[in-house]
Amino acid sequence: MKKIKVVSFLVLLAFVFTLTACGGNTAKNETKETKEKVFVFAKSGDPVGLDPANVTDGESIYVTQQIFETLVKYKEDNTEVIPGLAESWETSKDGLTWTFHLRKGVKFHDGTPFNAEAVKFNFDRWMDKNNPYHHGEFEYYGYMFGGYPGVIKEVKVVDEYTVQITLKTPLAPFLSNLAMPSFAISSPEAIKKYGQDYFKHPVGTGPFKFVEWKKDDRVVLERFDEYWGGKANFAKVIFRTIPDNSARLMELKSGNVDAITDINPDDVETVKNDPNLQLLLRPSMNVGYLAMNTEKKPFDNVKVRQAINHAINKKALVDAFYGGLAKPAKNPLPPSLWGYNDEIQDYEYDPAKAKALLAEAGYPNGFTTTLWAMPVARPYMPQPKQIAEAIQKDLEAVGIKAKIVTYDWATYLKKGQNGEHELYLLGWTGDNGDPDNFLYVLLDKDNAKKGSASNVAFYKNDKVHDLLIKAQQESDQTKRAEYYKEAQVIIHNDAPWVPLVHSTPPLAAKKSVKNWIPHPTGSECFFKVDKDE
Repeated sequence: MKKIKVVSFLVLLAFVFTLTACGGNTAKNETKETKEKVFVFAKSGDPVGLDPANVTDGESIYVTQQIFETLVKYKEDNTEVIPGLAESWETSKDGLTWTFHLRKGVKFHDGTPFNAEAVKFNFDRWMDKNNPYHHGEFEYYGYMFGGYPGVIKEVKVVDEYTVQITLKTPLAPFLSNLAMPSFAISSPEAIKKYGQDYFKHPVGTGPFKFVEWKKDDRVVLERFDEYWGGKANFAKVIFRTIPDNSARLMELKSGNVDAITDINPDDVETVKNDPNLQLLLRPSMNVGYLAMNTEKKPFDNVKVRQAINHAINKKALVDAFYGGLAKPAKNPLPPSLWGYNDEIQDYEYDPAKAKALLAEAGYPNGFTTTLWAMPVARPYMPQPKQIAEAIQKDLEAVGIKAKIVTYDWATYLKKGQNGEHELYLLGWTGDNGDPDNFLYVLLDKDNAKKGSASNVAFYKNDKVHDLLIKAQQESDQTKRAEYYKEAQVIIHNDAPWVPLVHSTPPLAAKKSVKNWIPHPTGSECFFKVDKDE
């Protein structure tokens, strides 16, 4: 009996070994212990880059949000500031000195320590155009801090885990600005190692670390098991680039991806009625707009700009392309933000008035121009080509012949920053819940510098500038709101834009996806997201 048991054991052992050697990598033989969860997220465009300090587009920020962290961050569903890589902070009574106490025991993905020296290294890199590691434009730093070095006077290491930032003048949105993805902390050693190619080799402290980027196809991240906040639910996060909205939804319905951005409004009901899918709505904090390059004729003429405001039927755009998930815009500031001026009366849709203004401006027969349209869907503009075609028809009705042109996403943005356009479709999702992030970033003369402009209308008004700077330096929110409301009146009369729409962007995911909370700033970290297998 003992001999039979031994033989039986050996036969069983051989059988198990055979299974392991021949079929151990098949899905059927994976155990719960070895099977790792993967989250596949499909979006409309490829990243421009993966250095958080050097990108301004949502397609890039979606990825960098997983890799990097900031000193302070926003709550998961609003823009209230809470601790991040800094556990606590205090400011002086005059608002000029900010002291941050850093989290201990944090590592970058390359194994190097996060500390005050790392924070100073990053700020020095952003602030100083002569810094040997200042590779790129670092547009957001200039936008939010008023140039290089701008409002920041000094960044000082107090001790290993304490850093002090001194400002030249008070900056009311300073703390909110620091929570923006662009001011995430990178590994100094990785920046030194990769130099100008760092944007292709990002190294942060976040819950996921970079693996590979196949241009126009996918970005692959994997879980960082030494993350200070614990292990993420997913072993990998894969961002797939699928430019077409319908194709992206088809991949979701087929089960090839777990979640998607930018659904066609017509497909909202399709998602709602599919028992395997769920619809999510991102809180509205955006604006889609048509910028007019005020440095080029005839858009240097305010009557031409006002005429174009009267020529475009915004309600028709909303009805045709947003499926009830948007409202026509009359201001650059979204109505969800404090400081919004609701007393402003919008330019009514009036083609006859548009023609009369064109005649007064010296263009009784209209003129020929170009209308630039984005190549990818955006949260504030889900169907940019079709929207451009509708605007083209509205303009043609008042005598303006506009040829639609487009480029790949990165080129489109860069040419806009360079001021090569005439009429230019774009939009903005707020980064921090402060009006400064819209009005100063998008319409102040400080940000109309060719090559790095966020003010792509190249609009310059000294009175507006004075009001926006006063608002930055004022700590009383009621007074700040008054400055912003006054600035909106001037901007409305000068009409450098046609503010088109404020949207509530729809997103979709498999029913099995849990804990995905769309953030009003346009992207979120997937650390807490999970899915049922």
